[in-house]
Amino acid sequence: MRYAILGTGIVGRTLASKLASLDHEVVIGTRDPRVTATRAESGGYGIVPFAEWQTAHPQISLASFSEAAADADVIVNATSGGVSVAALTEAGANNLAGKLLIDVANPLDFSHGMPPTLDPANTDSLGEQIQRAFPEAKVVKTLHTMNSQIMVEPTRVPGEHNVFVGGDDADAKAQVAALLGEFGWSPASIIDLGDITSARATEMMLPMWLRLWGTLGHPDYNFHIQGA
Repeated sequence: MRYAILGTGIVGRTLASKLASLDHEVVIGTRDPRVTATRAESGGYGIVPFAEWQTAHPQISLASFSEAAADADVIVNATSGGVSVAALTEAGANNLAGKLLIDVANPLDFSHGMPPTLDPANTDSLGEQIQRAFPEAKVVKTLHTMNSQIMVEPTRVPGEHNVFVGGDDADAKAQVAALLGEFGWSPASIIDLGDITSARATEMMLPMWLRLWGTLGHPDYNFHIQGA
């Protein structure tokens, strides 16, 4: 399977390296590949320059948003939520049409400092905005309620815990569930919350997630839904 990971941050890199380790073909998309490849400064939280990271992952190539999306079977939006629609617009609606588009981003607004707020929230979501902007894509919201390392290695958190899935296309959600299985998530851990409007609820889990990070002092935790 050919995956285009849009976004060069820690989430995009973590997903890309995991997919490549599972023998998928992976391209990371960025706005300007030349700028990304030559940037020398480290990013936030000590993330190394992309060129240094790519040296350790030579099987993963770098391309523009549109080039990456054009050749991919599956698109993963790992861009910052505030620019996701713009980045996907650069990727090209025709390159997204008919394809599974996995959205792992959150609409965090840092314009008023820390902690960030959400925009949109309550009556809309980033997942819905993406689906409206690209109606021919099959948008599935998932994996955005946890640290990127747990996304691809759920055993980092002991015991049972859950990953949520939401989207309008049942076949697309089944495809995502299969991918989650490749990452190590058991079928019992996957909770299908219904259509893409469920992204309103799961995106609004982020303020709680961030508060827990500040309280616990580390991001290795996740939500577990305990039923009767």
